[in-house]
Amino acid sequence: MKRYVAAAALAGWAGLAIQQYLILSSRWLADASLLGGLVNFFSFFTVLTNTLAAVVLSYALVNRPSAGRRFFLQPAVSSGIAVSIVVVGLAYSLLLRHLWSPEGWQFIADELLHDVMPLLFLGYWWWCVPKGTLRLRHIGYWVIYPLVYFIYVLLRGHVLGQYQYPFIDVGTLGYPQVFMNAGGILLGFVLVALAIVGLDKIPKATKD
Repeated sequence: MKRYVAAAALAGWAGLAIQQYLILSSRWLADASLLGGLVNFFSFFTVLTNTLAAVVLSYALVNRPSAGRRFFLQPAVSSGIAVSIVVVGLAYSLLLRHLWSPEGWQFIADELLHDVMPLLFLGYWWWCVPKGTLRLRHIGYWVIYPLVYFIYVLLRGHVLGQYQYPFIDVGTLGYPQVFMNAGGILLGFVLVALAIVGLDKIPKATKD
């Protein structure tokens, strides 16, 4: 499994590196702020979640004890990240994929971040994360992440007039529709979380 985890970590960091290069390159050509490009890069839920997944996979490869390793490799933390990255893949496929047709390096970055990494990290979770410790209460902790992110992008959008995703574009859709869209995504998040908690209870022997 070590090779699998290493390949998954490499895929995650590669997708992030390509996407960051593309954003910063476009900002450079437009003579725009590179710092603004970096802030914009980390303002996407996809980027934040893939970064968390890549960090978990990287920590799983090293044996040196550290506070970060202990935190990220906790089953509850890794499982929450698994929920988030599965939602990234599902939301992209259902809500965003049809809106554009990326090519070249952008296509590679999109595939890595939205399709490859959700599957690879889910595989890591299934085979490598200790099972039997998750409870329904953990879902309450996991939803804090998307809720805080939603508040952030609304505030950012209000200040800058720029929203990271079309389904939360208040300027175009208005607040009622945006909150309905966000509620639907949150419901999907909770359903995925319930599935993860349910799978966590499957005896290890049935998977070997």
